[in-house]
Amino acid sequence: MKKIHIYEPAMCCSTGVCGPSIDPELLRMSFVMNNLKKTEIEAERFNLTNEPNAFVENEAINQLLMSEGMDALPATFVDGELLCKGKYPTNEQFSQWSGLSEEELVQKPKVRLSLKGDA
Repeated sequence: MKKIHIYEPAMCCSTGVCGPSIDPELLRMSFVMNNLKKTEIEAERFNLTNEPNAFVENEAINQLLMSEGMDALPATFVDGELLCKGKYPTNEQFSQWSGLSEEELVQKPKVRLSLKGDA
């Protein structure tokens, strides 16, 4: 199983929908990661604020931060190999790594509205 792990800087949430304005890049990442999780790919994001142990326990991210500092984040590892740092991967990169089309990667989740009395 392919593993895509993204180590992100400290922030209050991963969706980009908190605060006064939406960060379109964080929203894109949320869609991409959710769509990857629907496949056989292990796709995870680690936020320094909420999951500091993930940074401490991973020797590669630990060394990256020691040598390059916080500017190296976000850092993306695919199957343990650092493939992108200092920015989020493009949809094209995710497509190459996952085999999904760029359109599949950014599909918005389907929301089902429930009406009163709907059982």
